[in-house]
Amino acid sequence: MSQAASGASHTPHPQSSLAKLTLGAIGVVYGDIGTSPLYAMRESLHAASRDGLTRADVLGVISLLIWTLMLIVTLKYVILIMRADNDGEGGTLSLIALVQRAVKAPSSVLLAIGAVGISLFFGDAMITPAMSVLSAVEGTALVAPGMQSFVVPITLGIIIALFAVQSRGTEAVSVLFGPIMVIWFLTMAGLGLMHIRDDLGIFAALDPRHALGFLINNGFASFIVLGSVFLAVTGGEALYTDMGHFGRRPIRLAWGVLVLPALTLSYLGQGAMVLAHPERAHNPFFLLAPDWALPALVVLAMAATVIASQAVISGAFSVAKQAVQMGLLPRMQIRHTSETQYGQIFMPKVNGILSFGVVLLVLAFGTSSDLASAYGIAVTGDMVITSVLAIFLLHRAWKWPLWLTLAVMLPLITLEGLFLAANLTKVADGGYIPILFAALLCLVMWTWVRGVAHVRRKSRDNSIGLDDLLRMLDKSPPVEVPGTAVFLTAEPDMAPPALMHNLKHNRVLHRQNFVVTVTVAPEPAVPEDRRLSLTRINDRFVKANLTFGYMEDQNVPRGLALARKQGEKLDIMTTSFFLNRRSFRTSSHEEMPQWQERLFIMLAKGATNATEFYRLPSNRVIELGQQLTI
Repeated sequence: MSQAASGASHTPHPQSSLAKLTLGAIGVVYGDIGTSPLYAMRESLHAASRDGLTRADVLGVISLLIWTLMLIVTLKYVILIMRADNDGEGGTLSLIALVQRAVKAPSSVLLAIGAVGISLFFGDAMITPAMSVLSAVEGTALVAPGMQSFVVPITLGIIIALFAVQSRGTEAVSVLFGPIMVIWFLTMAGLGLMHIRDDLGIFAALDPRHALGFLINNGFASFIVLGSVFLAVTGGEALYTDMGHFGRRPIRLAWGVLVLPALTLSYLGQGAMVLAHPERAHNPFFLLAPDWALPALVVLAMAATVIASQAVISGAFSVAKQAVQMGLLPRMQIRHTSETQYGQIFMPKVNGILSFGVVLLVLAFGTSSDLASAYGIAVTGDMVITSVLAIFLLHRAWKWPLWLTLAVMLPLITLEGLFLAANLTKVADGGYIPILFAALLCLVMWTWVRGVAHVRRKSRDNSIGLDDLLRMLDKSPPVEVPGTAVFLTAEPDMAPPALMHNLKHNRVLHRQNFVVTVTVAPEPAVPEDRRLSLTRINDRFVKANLTFGYMEDQNVPRGLALARKQGEKLDIMTTSFFLNRRSFRTSSHEEMPQWQERLFIMLAKGATNATEFYRLPSNRVIELGQQLTI
């Protein structure tokens, strides 16, 4: 039984770095959920006070907030889902890979689920920076009411600066993320503790019966409140997604020792203050602070929201890279911004799309309260997908009895289903934005996957088998030139188009020829002993299959260098790489509608060239053109 299946501890990091990793997890993993007290309580009370705010309402809302944290984050993610690691990695694609091994489901079905999950994640990644930074900057209006008209310009300045520095990397400032977020959580806990004594009756909210009573007594009105209560756990999925960066134990330790206690004390303190001073319900977080400390709290909140936004942006780069590696999106430029931290990357196209979307959201909504209507739908959808996949994992991979699997997961799915339905009531008020964005991204990924498959079939129909070509070459050998040629192809059994073009136009054949296929395994990293598989066909041709994990760079030269260990004479510095550069034309007589053909052609034109993506030495690459009607 595997570690994941048995629930055994997987520790990808040395024990000596536990403190450092825990500090890093506090700064990166918990940035989003750590800034939710800025708006979650405020929006929940606002939704609950439409017919007046009673003591029972306040206790019910606080109870809902705290028990949502306990059930969704603590039980589901910290205790349960984080046991499902794929060689130490977490996230939707890792969970899909584990389920695929367990149930042997068709990869197309799981890829479709992964595409929806990725699309929902990007919807959340676009809203989170706008929501969190707006919430923090709005605190300046409490310090100086005249600042209200400057909230949007200041927010836009922070967001634009944040996206502008992404290309330089965050290694230099990321060391500050952990300490700043520790100060943030301690400040939240301290302010909450100060105000709990305003009304000690707030401790009654720890009884889940107040949450259930609120839902039962308020009927459909409580359903609306659930949409705001869910704001307290946005960012909770980061615990699983970032597991590969920090390890399971540091993330769990940070949650149990600091993050959960700080969030709980903050919500209890806000609730006690509102019970004693109902007029403060319009902005309970910032009004926890005494007047003399409010400016410092606003500055600290801005720093915390910038860190939360950075974590989401970095996560978007990582997820986009995985989607490219898995073939769900076209090749995109990936730059490494750190020489010491492999996971720090920058993707210009993703950065541009996110920055444009975030700025547009700030301009369109103007306040965090209005933006809250669009927040939460994407996250709930992603969480429901995780829970559904977890059912298959628990029952088929971990061999839990079906009754136990359902007893654990059905209540969680029911709860998340309620949150999803509650958030769907926000669709008309702005919730359509993440839905439309996710739908558009799903359409792009479906078009790309479908188009690539169609092009491969078309190319295969117009090609000859590699074995047939070799027999032809034996009968009529071309001029042989010294050196080694590498031909990249997606169809190892067919003659690579670049090879055919080289024979047709240059009428020569190199002494050594490697037909190379690159595949991506459903695991984050592939060990070196499984990286390269060689099959010698004859004295001039070798088939090579390079396998990479979905978290790895597809560095073809580095992978081929391993051929020398297998007895092949291959010097990368004297090797020529032949690539086939295709251009496409639409056709009205094929299986894809014309609009989808045009979209696929546009995506193909915008894809990063293979030389850069596969890390080929540009001075040794020869590209041969081919026009294909699709």
